[in-house]
Amino acid sequence: MKLTETKILSMMKKKVARPMKVADLSRQLGVPETQKREFRNLIKDMAGEGSLIKIRGGRYGLPDEMNLVTGKLVGHPNGFGFVTPDKHGENDVYVNPRHMNEAMHQDHVVVRVESEREPGKPAGRIIRILQRNTSHLVGTYENFGKDGWVIPTEPKYFHDIFVPAKNRKKAKNGQVVHVKIETFPTRHKPPLGKVVEVLGSSNDPNVELQSIFRKHGVRQGFIPEVLDEAQLKGAENPAHSMKNRTDFTQLTTFTIDGERAKDFDDAVSLEHIEEGYRLGVHIADVSHFVQENSQLDKEAFERGTSIYYADGVIPMLPVSLSNEACSLKPDEPRLTLSAIMDFDHKANFISGTLHPSVIKSQRRFTYTEVHGLLEKKKEKKEDDPVMQTLTDMHHLSQLLRKKRFKNGSVDFQVPEPEILMDSTGHVKSINISEHNSAHKLIEEFMLAANQFVALSLHERNIPSIHRTHESPDPDRLETFNDYIASFGLEISSPVRSIDLQTLLEKVHDRPEERVVNTLLLRTMKKARYSNSDPGHFCLGFPHYSHFTSPIRRYPDLVVHRLIKKYLNRKCLQKERKELHSQLADISDQTTHMEIKAMAIGREVTDLRRAQFMVDKIGQSFNGTITGVTGFGFFVELKEIFVEGLVKVSSIMDDYYLFIETEHRLIGQKRHRSFQIGSQVKVRVAGVDLGRKQIDLVVL
Repeated sequence: MKLTETKILSMMKKKVARPMKVADLSRQLGVPETQKREFRNLIKDMAGEGSLIKIRGGRYGLPDEMNLVTGKLVGHPNGFGFVTPDKHGENDVYVNPRHMNEAMHQDHVVVRVESEREPGKPAGRIIRILQRNTSHLVGTYENFGKDGWVIPTEPKYFHDIFVPAKNRKKAKNGQVVHVKIETFPTRHKPPLGKVVEVLGSSNDPNVELQSIFRKHGVRQGFIPEVLDEAQLKGAENPAHSMKNRTDFTQLTTFTIDGERAKDFDDAVSLEHIEEGYRLGVHIADVSHFVQENSQLDKEAFERGTSIYYADGVIPMLPVSLSNEACSLKPDEPRLTLSAIMDFDHKANFISGTLHPSVIKSQRRFTYTEVHGLLEKKKEKKEDDPVMQTLTDMHHLSQLLRKKRFKNGSVDFQVPEPEILMDSTGHVKSINISEHNSAHKLIEEFMLAANQFVALSLHERNIPSIHRTHESPDPDRLETFNDYIASFGLEISSPVRSIDLQTLLEKVHDRPEERVVNTLLLRTMKKARYSNSDPGHFCLGFPHYSHFTSPIRRYPDLVVHRLIKKYLNRKCLQKERKELHSQLADISDQTTHMEIKAMAIGREVTDLRRAQFMVDKIGQSFNGTITGVTGFGFFVELKEIFVEGLVKVSSIMDDYYLFIETEHRLIGQKRHRSFQIGSQVKVRVAGVDLGRKQIDLVVL
């Protein structure tokens, strides 16, 4: 028999009633003599990663059967933490400071569930650390005699790192340093570390930015081998690769991107056909340049995604590819993968085809430019050859958008910040990011292409990486339902995406619109990559993949490879099995890297907001309460798109109780209340650049 982790777990659930030694397990499960060594090694590996637990006497058992949970520890500045289980869908386990057993934030641990604080909220103690996941930290160095301490900038690390004098690398008091952990904490000793780099003064904007990248272990530059390979591949003449490609160079195609974009990975075209429209979405054929298992490919896999932050980008691929050879620049022949889709006059999908292709973009538009042209189309210049195409595209995109929301896509109205920097690297302004008609046009065409590609792969039974989004957790939805009942609103159960869209349409332009949007978004599960295909709940699509951004997302690159490999042949049963396993690993890695990239983006935004507010201490602003906790509430300022915290300890007029279900703080004597969605006037009391926090006081 073929021994796999899944098979062993399945057999143990059926045939093993208690923890056993390896020899007893192999007998019980009928493992042949020839496979006993392989079985023993597999059992050890499984215990190492936590799918089995080794207990006294060298016996191995299933964690579930022993009230044990394996997962990642998420620390809290106050010393307690939560273990997020490896098993999807299980509740987090609370661990109080006494039961941490020397574990640090991010460690992979085994926790024994010992009680429930309240129904559905288990509490436990950490009994084993399976893997230490922190080798380096960034923090502020503080003198302690000749030695020193490093206080991590990430407050979830509740251990300060002790640095002996010989390991301080001339770090001075108050400087930001990058420290390597030499020994981990024990019951009687703190973690010991060694300064590997002094980043500089804590109030230097660039040092703060670098500390965020170092903290998250971001790969900023590329090693010479990767740069050389990218340079070599990028220098190839596209003319040598035209064979067996559909020639779309005579088609009117153009790109529409942001003002500062340089990596143009999608171009669009539109023609009239008898039945209606023929839409072309032409995507840079990155897979032609990035060969599977090459140095470039391994680097792209490790990065998983480009990291976009307030005023820059750390690309997934070197710029010789991302901004040059793969970028669909005007008047340059470029290798592409084209999704050609036919729609009738009412935007119903008729049929489509996929082509390895070559295009020559006629023009590089910006969103602002296209939006301006569409707004002024009544007084349009007749001599602009693409004006009619843009008008037709706008019409088709509006039909697609209307149809999508009618079929169950959920349209959240939660604004995003746009941070503008001046030439000296300081924040000039923070505004709400625009989402105009041109953004919506490209959004609809990319959604249509992604959906069409996913459907094509599904119909041909080709394994793929899917962009999945599950329906909300019923308990969280019930809590949300209880809250919106105060506005006379309700969501039926079981919930469908169309019910959520109907709710958002009901609250449009009502005072509670923002609060309902915000809380509903928090109720939703996060979208992720997966080798299984449950569909995308939030978009209301039964099949969905990412195909349109292979310059900046690794899953898109993999989907391109699958299309090209199986465009003209079947995927064999044997290949399918191997692919499923391979795609599961890629999905896990890219989901993990996407979460990390989003966290970095948020942290840089918080830093830029804090830097922007440093010279505004003492000024007053109007704002909206966006979140309420036991320790205070968050306020988004109206005049500038910045969020700050009003600590409950700063409100002196009463004792305040936190009512979690109502997202409200209420005074015990005077009954003054602060609720999510309420309007308040606040003053900026202070700015902590290290913690990227803006402190407000309510007036």
